[in-house]
Amino acid sequence: MEFPDLGKHCSEKTCKQLDFLPLKCDACKQDFCKAHFTCAAHKCPFAFMKDVQVPVCPLCNNPVPVKKGEIPDVVVGEHIDRDCNCHPGKKEKIFTFRCSKEGCRKKEMMQVACDQCHGSFCIQHRHPLDHSCKHGGRPIGAAGCAAARASESKPSGALNTLSTSWLARRLRWKVKR
Repeated sequence: MEFPDLGKHCSEKTCKQLDFLPLKCDACKQDFCKAHFTCAAHKCPFAFMKDVQVPVCPLCNNPVPVKKGEIPDVVVGEHIDRDCNCHPGKKEKIFTFRCSKEGCRKKEMMQVACDQCHGSFCIQHRHPLDHSCKHGGRPIGAAGCAAARASESKPSGALNTLSTSWLARRLRWKVKR
């Protein structure tokens, strides 16, 4: 043998093989060959120090401490029942804003508030005329509502100027009364 100091013998009592690339056990700090370097293969007396696992709650992703001798599944189950902040059976309501119009039972995701009476309404009753709003300024009449709808659609050509002038005259007449 040219290199008698090269390599180390396996620390396993039944092996004692000369290994040129020995592996050191993290727990007991002894050298082992490839076949015996795991804690289970050489029956490491300090394996309990290495085999520490902390279970994580599947709902809230927080670590759950487990004492020695306890079953991790039971401890995680108790955590879910008592301490867990996330409850899968309890769902948050999405449609929370109920329409204030009498007889309407619709709910909306976002609050649609009236500028005049500050009530919360559904999309169908959001305009002051649609929910018979009587607060604030004078409510818009039927002609004003028709004018607003006509201006939104915006027909083209001569019909547009004719209907616009007619609506303008009609609104002026309503305002004067």
